[in-house]
Amino acid sequence: MTWARALLLSLVLAGPAAGECRQALALGLDVSGSVDSREYRLQLDGLAAALNTPAVRDVLLGDPEWPVRLAVFEWSGPRKFNRRLLLDWTAIRSEADLSQVTTTLQDTTRRAADPSTALGEAMRFGTALLASQSDCPKRTLDISGDGKSNTGPRPHDIDSPTWLTVNGLTIGDPDARRLTLQELSAYYTANVIRGPGAFVETALGFDDYEQAMARKLLRELEGLSLAHLR
Repeated sequence: MTWARALLLSLVLAGPAAGECRQALALGLDVSGSVDSREYRLQLDGLAAALNTPAVRDVLLGDPEWPVRLAVFEWSGPRKFNRRLLLDWTAIRSEADLSQVTTTLQDTTRRAADPSTALGEAMRFGTALLASQSDCPKRTLDISGDGKSNTGPRPHDIDSPTWLTVNGLTIGDPDARRLTLQELSAYYTANVIRGPGAFVETALGFDDYEQAMARKLLRELEGLSLAHLR
């Protein structure tokens, strides 16, 4: 058993302290110019569906007294208004809480977005969101994107606190008209992900987004219940 799993196990066995959560997970969705209206919809509906897969639901609802908290935002260019909070911090304690989250995502409509890709600013925004969740023993930023940063601060120049884990979900073009999935994943590995257990998940196009997100959520939430601590 790794030290991280040993720590999580000790926290589970000790029981939750007042106000604590198991994990704070902020999910950032790329809505820059390379993402068309269909792809935008595949991201939001895909995330909603991934949260509703049986395995993910089991983990999320496994301990309502020590819940996971979720926040979702979308990002594009370097300016403040290029980032929009779609779901503020929501503790998932019940079926109703999870239903509220998925309904919010499914009901969200697209607004005009900057065509550029400010990945560094997205990371900065997500880190600030997670800084407010200090009673959670694990804080994770989940950044999805289909391209490299081309404006704003460079991702590798963004300072990260020691408590933060940043994971990536790279979305490749099945027709390889843009970046190959391998190249984009290597870029995320070198410049974006960081912290304990950080990793990159891959989706072969936006049609694969739902399944890739479900795999990513399970991996991010691994160890948050006794069933996963072996």
